[in-house]
Amino acid sequence: MRSEDRFIPSYIPLHESGELVHRAERLFEILKNCSLCPRRCGVNRMAGESGVCRVGESLMVSSAFPHFGEEAPLVGYSGSGTIFLTHCNLRCVFCQNYDISHEGRGEEISGDELAGYMIALMKRGCHNINFVTPTHFVPQIVASLPRAIECGLNIPIVYNTGGYDSPDVIRLLDGIVDIYMPDYKFSDNEAAKRYMNAPDYPVVVREVLKEMHRQVGTLTLDEVGIARRGLLIRHLVMPSGLQGTDAAARFIADELSKDSYINIMEQYHPAYRASEYPEIARRIGIEEYHDAIRAARMAGMTRGF
Repeated sequence: MRSEDRFIPSYIPLHESGELVHRAERLFEILKNCSLCPRRCGVNRMAGESGVCRVGESLMVSSAFPHFGEEAPLVGYSGSGTIFLTHCNLRCVFCQNYDISHEGRGEEISGDELAGYMIALMKRGCHNINFVTPTHFVPQIVASLPRAIECGLNIPIVYNTGGYDSPDVIRLLDGIVDIYMPDYKFSDNEAAKRYMNAPDYPVVVREVLKEMHRQVGTLTLDEVGIARRGLLIRHLVMPSGLQGTDAAARFIADELSKDSYINIMEQYHPAYRASEYPEIARRIGIEEYHDAIRAARMAGMTRGF
């Protein structure tokens, strides 16, 4: 028996109690005056209107496949069942996936089709269902789960987000998401404003991280090292340390746990409109990456990197 077969995701009893359908209904109500994220555009997406994320009611997916380039606890030996959702609420000027997030490469699908994707990925042996950039599609995702569960879905759900989420919406995901994987992009308001037009990002992401940690705790692994539940934080190193690792690491260590799993990433490259900003129009140097690692260690953190 595989380790996955002994794991019961928290969304299954939530479905059996009828609460999952109730949560989906509450989330769709939010779409009528959209405040799914801190942008709070207030548009009626149920009527086809769109705000910053540029999508209305319809669910849009770019791709779905077993991903072997994610963090080791997600990939395991059969891959992470990654579903790339189209568009984004952050609009980063340096977006590495701008063809999907900004240009909208993808196609509209139904909730039943999304459920089918989940089942197909599970049948291929994926260890989890990894929703990439789900913030603006939370209602549609939650509404698709009952069908997937009825078809046998029983692996963890990963909420892979840029971190600019509504804490109220994250609270509605309590018991639905098994693994939260948010970015912690910037600690500084001015950097968040300049590169994402989201000056409140540092405040928002800290509140979001606290709520995620309250729900699932630190990352837990099974006997072969595959993630089953918990919080995994991503932190991309930017040129000249613009990401603010010192403050980010201290917050995580002091307000969440020194046992938090943080992936300090070195793959930044100038993409999308980064060339318009001279200070980020280059790759990072090895010493800049080492500085970020040292900052995390100085804060007392040891997991991830």
